[in-house]
Amino acid sequence: MKQLIIKLIGCIINCIGVLSSRTAGKLAIKLFSTPRKIKFKELEKDFLETAFMEDITSKELTIMTYRWLGAKKTILLAHGWESNSYRWRALIEQLISQNYNVIAIDAPAHGNSSGKLFNAILYAESINHVVEKFNVNIIIGHSVGGMAAVFTQHKYQPSSVEKLVLLGAPSNFVGVLERYVNMMGYKKHIVNSINKIIVERFDKKPDYFNAAKFSETFKIDGLIIHDKYDKIIPYTDAEDFDKYYKNSRLIITKGFGHGLRSEVVNNYVIDFIKV
Repeated sequence: MKQLIIKLIGCIINCIGVLSSRTAGKLAIKLFSTPRKIKFKELEKDFLETAFMEDITSKELTIMTYRWLGAKKTILLAHGWESNSYRWRALIEQLISQNYNVIAIDAPAHGNSSGKLFNAILYAESINHVVEKFNVNIIIGHSVGGMAAVFTQHKYQPSSVEKLVLLGAPSNFVGVLERYVNMMGYKKHIVNSINKIIVERFDKKPDYFNAAKFSETFKIDGLIIHDKYDKIIPYTDAEDFDKYYKNSRLIITKGFGHGLRSEVVNNYVIDFIKV
C-alpha cells in the first residue's frame, strides 16, 4: 500500500509537470525536503529529559540539544532522516558510563527542533553552531547526519573537532536524489526542473555536494561503518568514502541494516574514540 501511494503521488506530480515543469519541480523538492513530524513516545521523553535540554539558535531556527555532562572528550551525536536524539540511547548510556561529555542534537524539522523543511546544508549549519558553542571534539553522524557532519567539517573546519564517525552515511547528494527520483517515478523534465531549482537556491549543481570528495582534504581521523545489506544507502557509498578519506578506517558489517543499532557497532565506535 505504501509503495502504491508513493507511485500515485509521483504520478500526480508528473501530471502537473505536463502543465508546468517548474511547479512540479518545486513540489517534488518540497516533498523531498519535508520530513514527517513524528511525536516522541513517553519512553523516549523520559530518557531525553534526563539530559540538560537547551535550545540553540541557528539562523531563524531553534535547535534542541541534550547534554549529559562528563569529564572526558565532548562528543556530538547527529541523527538521520525522520529520527531524533533518542535513537542514540544505547550509545549514550555507554558513553556516560565512561564519563564522556555527550551532546545529542535534534535536526531542523525533527524532534524538538523547529522548522518544516530539512536538508543536509541546513543541518550542517546547525551542527556547526553546536560545535562552536560546546567546543565539540568528536562528531558521530548517522545517515544524513553523517553527510551533514562532513559538510560541516568541509565548510567551517571547526578547530576543536579531532575525529569523525560516519554510520551508514551517503557519500554524495546525486545518489540520494536519484534514489528519490526513481522511487517516485518522476519524468525527465521534472528531474531537469529539480536540478535547475537546486542551482538557483544553492548556487551549486547537485554533483558539487559530494561528501566523499570533500573528505579527501580532512586531516582528522575518521571511522566509517556501513552494513553490506543496507537497503537505504548502498554500502558502495562507504567505499566511496574509503577511497577519498585517507585518514579513515572502513568497517563493513553484515546484518545490522541501515540503522546499525548494535552493541557491536557501539563498541567499534567507543574503541575508536578512546585512542
